[in-house]
Amino acid sequence: MRKPSFSKKSQNLLENFIESDTFTATAGKFLLMTLALGGIVFAGALAPGILLATKKKKHFHKYNPKQLQNAIYNLKKRNLIEIIQEGNTKTKVRLTNKGNERVREFCFETLRITKPKRWDKKWRILIFDIPTSPKIYNQARNALREKIKKLGFYQMQKSVWVCPYECEDEILFVAEAFSVQKYIEIITAEKLLHENYLKKKFNLN
Repeated sequence: MRKPSFSKKSQNLLENFIESDTFTATAGKFLLMTLALGGIVFAGALAPGILLATKKKKHFHKYNPKQLQNAIYNLKKRNLIEIIQEGNTKTKVRLTNKGNERVREFCFETLRITKPKRWDKKWRILIFDIPTSPKIYNQARNALREKIKKLGFYQMQKSVWVCPYECEDEILFVAEAFSVQKYIEIITAEKLLHENYLKKKFNLN
């Protein structure tokens, strides 16, 4: 059974990432990211069809046809993509469940919160109350805590974290990765009682 596709917020995050000026990845990862945003359907031979379908992507020029062609066959060999014939003329390429998981892993590993040039003087407060059982929730809580630390959040209380930058999409992506979306809340505040201390922590004016 095929797993559900990425949520809308995850798709937006993925699209922003693949179109960013700092995007760096192998040809294989580039194709996985592209396919995560929707399967590719084309007429004709496999390699030329995929090359044509991905040509409009911003970073297409970073890869030569040989790199992309090798990536197609390597992804197929590793069961990350599946190639389906639709009638006599059309071919469809899409991610397998394993491919979807690999994309999530890659996005999770490279996820960052963008710091704007000017702070909007708002605080983003993350609160979570994840159950203690079953055991998988304990693992999810610990992994979530470690990830938000790496994203630059500051811990105000046991399960209360703060960040001065817009980060809702990023946090929802992380929560979705651990299947704990319903146990988190994100609050945007314009004033905090001890914000002068936090401003120093985040080097804000």
